[in-house]
Amino acid sequence: MLSNFASRKSDKDGIPASANGEAMAPAQSSSPAHQAQQNYAENQRTSERAQRSVIGPDLTIQGNLTSNGEVQIDGEVQGDVYASHVVVGEKARISGGIVAQEVVVRGHVIGFVRGHKVMLQATSHVEGDVLHKSLAIEQGAYFEGKSRRSENPLQEQATPSNEVPQQAAQPRPPQAVQPRPQVANGQGPQTPPPQPQS
Repeated sequence: MLSNFASRKSDKDGIPASANGEAMAPAQSSSPAHQAQQNYAENQRTSERAQRSVIGPDLTIQGNLTSNGEVQIDGEVQGDVYASHVVVGEKARISGGIVAQEVVVRGHVIGFVRGHKVMLQATSHVEGDVLHKSLAIEQGAYFEGKSRRSENPLQEQATPSNEVPQQAAQPRPPQAVQPRPQVANGQGPQTPPPQPQS
């Protein structure tokens, strides 16, 4: 599962907790520089988690949503979502695309999904194409569309499923149609009766 979306708690003393909520003992360090590096890394993770934006269940956004951090959507978005990490809650509805480094879908998405890591959880309902570097689909997830692996899915343009690719959209030159001779009762070509002239 994606590490940034795990729920972690800490106790009153600020000791980090493991993924299951138990307090972890501080790591013994061999040098002050190593300890400073660990403290810096922990502060970075804490600040990243603090930058999560939440779209509540009673909120509807009409238009595109852009964020430089994490976005958790529990409401409705009618437009595209651009962020570094996106979590679509179980009761959320998105009518548009999602573009992010990591995407976890638990709710409804009608539109494309582009991300390095994409996870469709058991309660998800996705109708649209998924462009990804890594894709996980849990048993029970509903997915209708195409999935395509890409080394850099954020740079490629996804073609909406209702749009025809550019090559197929160009008209073909007309071809000359040759009249076929009419055949009646297997007797060969029949000539039509002459038309009366007026």
